[in-house]
Amino acid sequence: MFSTDHKTIGAQYLFTGMIMALIGGYLAYVFRMNLAFPGESIPLFGKLAQNEYNSFVTNHGIIMFFWVAMPILVAAVGNFLIPVMLGTDDMAFPVLNMLSFYVFLISTIFLLAGFFLPGGAFGGGWTMYPPLSVSDFGYNNPNQGFWSNFFTGGTFLLIAVALEFVSILMGGINFLVTTINKRAKGMNPWKMPIVVWFINIATLSFMFSVGPLIAGAFMLFLDRTVGTGFYDAYRGGDPILFQHLFWFFGHPEVYVILLPTLGIVGEIIPVFSRKTFFGYKFVIYITLFAAILSVVVWAHHQFIAGIDPKMATFFSIGTMIISVPFAGLFLSYIATLWGGNIKMSVPMMWALGMMGVFLIGGLTGLYLGASVFDIYAHDTYFVVAHFHYTVFPIVIFGTFAAIYFWGPKFTGRMFNKTLGKIHFWLTFVFFNTFAFPLFILGLAGQHRRIANYSMFEHLLQEPYPSLRKLATISAIILILSQLIFLYNFIMTMRKKKDAGNNPWQSNTLEWQTTSPPGHGNFKEYPIVHNGPYEYSRPEMEEDYCPQNLEIKN
Repeated sequence: MFSTDHKTIGAQYLFTGMIMALIGGYLAYVFRMNLAFPGESIPLFGKLAQNEYNSFVTNHGIIMFFWVAMPILVAAVGNFLIPVMLGTDDMAFPVLNMLSFYVFLISTIFLLAGFFLPGGAFGGGWTMYPPLSVSDFGYNNPNQGFWSNFFTGGTFLLIAVALEFVSILMGGINFLVTTINKRAKGMNPWKMPIVVWFINIATLSFMFSVGPLIAGAFMLFLDRTVGTGFYDAYRGGDPILFQHLFWFFGHPEVYVILLPTLGIVGEIIPVFSRKTFFGYKFVIYITLFAAILSVVVWAHHQFIAGIDPKMATFFSIGTMIISVPFAGLFLSYIATLWGGNIKMSVPMMWALGMMGVFLIGGLTGLYLGASVFDIYAHDTYFVVAHFHYTVFPIVIFGTFAAIYFWGPKFTGRMFNKTLGKIHFWLTFVFFNTFAFPLFILGLAGQHRRIANYSMFEHLLQEPYPSLRKLATISAIILILSQLIFLYNFIMTMRKKKDAGNNPWQSNTLEWQTTSPPGHGNFKEYPIVHNGPYEYSRPEMEEDYCPQNLEIKN
């Protein structure tokens, strides 16, 4: 419970994030059933009231973004990989690392406790825009006193988000200091694996962008509890101010969770292509450029908020420009694949699947980055589809790519590859049959956050009801498909350790120690002579373990 070992803390983050993913998936099941079969009783729930629908949609988005993506892709992956990939024994501040998880756990308790408070969990949208987040649909009132307003779902959600940010900041300090001060002898920054670079760039992006939202959330907390008027127009405030503060953080946040996944994919592709990573320094430079640019394009989320049209043009151009570095990054990955001795292992399937699905999300983001199109598509299911095509491959495909790739290293056991491939194909197929119909519904005018579309006559005509049912049934099968992984994981953990130290014949430092790594990771600190991808060649023999080290196991 109170281990300071980075591997244990990584597992704590991973399993907590997966439990929250189950909760978020259940919320999605309930409100998707309500959309497909409005007014009917939902199995495993019952009838869904309007305020419950609002709360479920809101908390599904918040949980999946802040309590699944952040703890798994940033905290868990960073904790598992950074020390072993840098050739060191642990994080720079092990006790701070332990505390970061428990702050995160407390934030989780606050979030879930909101469901049991008067009025239930907050239901004003995952972005918490005022005035809905100020009034909380009448469940809080500045005239009621501080404590009456404190014990409400919206206030608990604000506290939960603040604590989660504190946790990630504590972990981020560890990542940066460990990377700067505890690299193995001979490992300069240009010999670090790409995933370590990307996690640290994501950490810096988070640190530079989160401050305004923390300040904005504190002002919202005061509006809710003591009756200040920062965002309440009735009291002289400006609700648009919160949108700016939120999206100044919210847009870089997408890249905070994207970069670790792109790093994971960047580690997997060279190994199963048996090629050197193409354009290593080029990729790092363009990623740094994209991280800087991510904090100056936030207002493309606000084209219909009444901003100056000339400013809308500026943010549209910035949105187009930020796609260029990621196009370059994808081309680098494709060039790594080109001419390689490609092996379609389970991790490789998840990595390539992530690239293919995310590409649809990225390209549709260019549509929404054009202010003229966004005026029509804003707040429709086109945005929901785009968002899922962006975030789902990042979070789900990225997480499973990492688990299937590094799982043998940290458990000592190989996953069943047949079950892994079935898991991949069911997830890939039914995600697309769930999310792609939402583009059509959005272009037809189906609005977000409406529980029943009976007042929109054209949306009751075919094919739209059938598309909603197709999306819902696919979402249910998609959720159930994850049980295959759960079964695979349980069966794998019951096996004897059979992975070996380097089952993929890879060459970064974590594969040079035992599986799983013991306490301290390495019996002797390694000495690095070459870059992380300089040994991946097609002629590698099965019994040849490429060495970056002066010492051998």
